[in-house]
Amino acid sequence: MFTPYKAGEIEIPNRVVMAPMTRSRADENAAPTALTATYYAQRAQAGLLITEGTSPSADGLGYARTPAIYTPQQVEAWRQVTDAVHAAGGRIVIQLMHVGRIAHALNQPDGARVVAPSAIAAAGTMWTDKGGMQPYPVPHELTIAQIAEVVDEFAQATRNARDAGFDGVELHAANGYLPNQFLAPNTNLRTDAYGGSIENRGRFVLEVYDAMAAAWSADRVGIRVSPGGTFNDINDPNPKATHTWLAAELAKRKPAFLHIARMGALDFDVFATLREVFPGTLIANGGLDFAGGQKLIEAGTADLVSYARLFISNPDLPARFQNEWPLAAADNSTFYTPGAKGYTDYPAYPA
Repeated sequence: MFTPYKAGEIEIPNRVVMAPMTRSRADENAAPTALTATYYAQRAQAGLLITEGTSPSADGLGYARTPAIYTPQQVEAWRQVTDAVHAAGGRIVIQLMHVGRIAHALNQPDGARVVAPSAIAAAGTMWTDKGGMQPYPVPHELTIAQIAEVVDEFAQATRNARDAGFDGVELHAANGYLPNQFLAPNTNLRTDAYGGSIENRGRFVLEVYDAMAAAWSADRVGIRVSPGGTFNDINDPNPKATHTWLAAELAKRKPAFLHIARMGALDFDVFATLREVFPGTLIANGGLDFAGGQKLIEAGTADLVSYARLFISNPDLPARFQNEWPLAAADNSTFYTPGAKGYTDYPAYPA
């Protein structure tokens, strides 16, 4: 866990990765703030930091107070974050997240649309600062031409990330957001080249990945998936087939990493299964403690292990693991609230 590693072209000092986590602290322009820079710099001893989901476009925004990287102002704001992390000796990758139908107009800038592969509203409600809890709307079904525009937006966001000083980018193809909505048969009812077979449903994900890799370099672009996950009203009756096919296609492209989020009850070992078809850098995530992560690395099932909530309350998590120091508990009530409380006020050990 504490040996150096190279993920694509990203040199990292240890195998402990900070997983992407929405923290809802962006400003009114969907830009990170000085507080964001402090938050990530505090956690720079992670082998690799992966940021919260960050939108490549106005349409890709959906939650309250989440960041984006499609305007010059946003790029400049992210540069203060990467500068702070690099000054602290860290490496940082930005996660590009287009939420698709998991959005509401009250959380989007004027002129933005809620879009998806098919015009099917997600079950449930979401929080808006302007109107409290709101039901998900029926999204606009993307046309073929509009799909190409979204692909271009991901490519431009990748160039923006490079210009902002990031060490790489991660495509969020998990957790029920737009790429996952194309992959899943319950959210993708299309009958054109983007719907039906696994190959067609996976076309959008691969087109986006290829565009991002062309915009920078494949060895700077990773991807996150969540086989079998049902978050955000996703239902794939055969996640093993879908994701072994996808992982094999990605293996041909030699991405910087494949980040696998283990979610829910599966009838197969998701890490071992995808390792069989993906020999590149594999990041394991999902309900793992230090011992569990160490075991996966020693077995060769994973190369890196990502931790989410533990990093919220333990900014020095690698040191706590290595020295067997006690772990602090996180305050769940402050995960998504504005301000420093529950964000930058967790001390390193010892206090």
